[in-house]
Amino acid sequence: MAVVEMKKLNLIAMSYDKDEILDALQKTGAVEVKAHTDTEDTFVPAVCVDELTEELAFTETALELLSKGVYAYQSENNLKEKPEKDGFFVTYEDFLAAKNSREKVKGYVEKINALTAEKQSLKSALAAVEKRIAEAAPYASLKEPFTGFAPTAKSQTRIGLLPTAKVEEFKTALDEVSLAAAETLDEADGKTLLLVVWHKSVSAEMDSVLSAYSLTACPYEGDICGKEIYDAAIAEKAKIEAALKENGAAMYALKEKINEIKLYIDHLTFAIEKEMSGEKLRATECTFFLEAFVPAGSEETVEKAIEGVSKATYVQFSDVGEEEDAPTLLKNNGLVSNFEGITNTFSTPNYREFDPNTVMSIFYALFMGFIVGDWGYGLLMIIVGGYLWWRDRKYPTGMSRLAAVFAFSGFFALFWGVLFNSFYGFAPLPFTVMPNPQEGRCTFIGIEVPSVLAFCLVLGVVHICVGYICKAYQFFRRGKVFDGICEGLSWAIFSLGVGLAIAGFTEGLFPWDLSVLAPVGGIIAGVALVFAVFTAGRHEKFVGKFIKGFGALYGIIGFASDIVSYARLYGLMLSGAVIAGIIANAMKTFLAMGNVFLIILGVVLLVVGNLFNLVIGLLGAYIHDSRLQYVEFYGRFYEGEGELFRPLGSTQKYVRLVREKM
Repeated sequence: MAVVEMKKLNLIAMSYDKDEILDALQKTGAVEVKAHTDTEDTFVPAVCVDELTEELAFTETALELLSKGVYAYQSENNLKEKPEKDGFFVTYEDFLAAKNSREKVKGYVEKINALTAEKQSLKSALAAVEKRIAEAAPYASLKEPFTGFAPTAKSQTRIGLLPTAKVEEFKTALDEVSLAAAETLDEADGKTLLLVVWHKSVSAEMDSVLSAYSLTACPYEGDICGKEIYDAAIAEKAKIEAALKENGAAMYALKEKINEIKLYIDHLTFAIEKEMSGEKLRATECTFFLEAFVPAGSEETVEKAIEGVSKATYVQFSDVGEEEDAPTLLKNNGLVSNFEGITNTFSTPNYREFDPNTVMSIFYALFMGFIVGDWGYGLLMIIVGGYLWWRDRKYPTGMSRLAAVFAFSGFFALFWGVLFNSFYGFAPLPFTVMPNPQEGRCTFIGIEVPSVLAFCLVLGVVHICVGYICKAYQFFRRGKVFDGICEGLSWAIFSLGVGLAIAGFTEGLFPWDLSVLAPVGGIIAGVALVFAVFTAGRHEKFVGKFIKGFGALYGIIGFASDIVSYARLYGLMLSGAVIAGIIANAMKTFLAMGNVFLIILGVVLLVVGNLFNLVIGLLGAYIHDSRLQYVEFYGRFYEGEGELFRPLGSTQKYVRLVREKM
């Protein structure tokens, strides 16, 4: 468990080499540029990323439009092709060469935007023609030109639509008007097309009737007929739909360019980062000055990368100053590194403290395994979590690291499951080491409590005790031995005494008579507490010593509260055990009945119920286990507030860089 030592790089080089040098530094993956100290006769280089930022925004928008277009085309044509996942591999040389793709990608973006605009225009035209088709459909049966329905010198005509339900009523109303008649020309979709004829002498009466029934007048006139209008609209719709298909096919054809566009976007992001790094540099008319953090051991690699660009450079490595903050780079084995995300979610360790992940990972897995408490669930966690981790082991993701945490915790779940004799709620083993979570009882100073609850409190004391040991270690490694004894070891011994006292006052939890531990633990805790109280104000003067001592004494209340917090282990473990037991008992009942349907139902319940129980249990375990680490454990010694080491150009959204040895 280690926080990697950092060295500080000081570089002076010619301004015209800056871009290539930054590219070379990015390739090493070992340089984080820092703000350069103010230097006499230098200035901060001008930085302008507006054009690059605008280009990035346009390109990302085009990529989104292309992805949507490809998905739409696949859905419309029932294509089963799966898009290539992000995280595809590119060599460093291909990544840098992406800057030469600017014009090509710009052409793709223009084509995507043009196709998108064309599609929107075609869709608008399609909506308009569909509206025209709907308007012309009632007149599609008319093969005579509309001029054939024109009024004469003495008669007036009108073609129009009326709801079919009102036609008979309308014709009855016409019967009361002399010299007027109506003929049905067509009927469809609840509407009737009518030809109404009347003598001009009764126009006033007809106006009243037509107004009362809201006859929709025909919008067409001239030498064209209704069928021609309708057929022309149908033909235009087919033409637009064909154009839309061609548009979709043209967009789909650009699918092969998606990865090229993504690569260019990541390179463009790096170009912006390089340009923005100028704000951290200093410069003269001909040179630039750069300061950066480099992990110890990478100096030679970085220096060779710089010399590979130009010999006209000045390179110096120095130690990080005592008062200077450096980024945090953690170096852990493959197992512990999966737990780093849990700590970083709370706060990244600062550069000057020790990495707590090794110690934390053991307790985290121990507690999660205890909460699950079933060796059937443990095996499932090992198999599924282990597979997800193994699948992405070379290039782990956040999900695969979490899967590794669950897999490691699965071994502890298996361990606790054997002790509790629980396999998916069944008790297949001939022995049980731990008390029954639901029925096991013990007495603490004469008060009956669940045995497993008392055991959880003892686990809590151990956890807190180790936290104080970590605090002592933190002081020791900084050369403050007496502070480590006063603020770390004294409270660790106090915690040990409390744990021994709890064990001594508890009857029925352990198979041995531990009553002798009660006074022994009390004496140890008392002596340690007196020492801690009287040394708490050692750095204060007069009243400050008393206040600090009283504060340390008052802290016992918080200590007791923290121990009680570990009762959550029992609560979560008990809820999972009860659900698993209910499922197991239901299965036993169904099997005893001998009904095939009930047996099948029992198997389904066994599978679905236990999967649900495990998922819910893991969710609760992840949250509450994290809480115990963050508050009860890290609260004893952890400082945090560090910043992770982020090398120049190390963040890619779509690609994975393959850095070859230089």
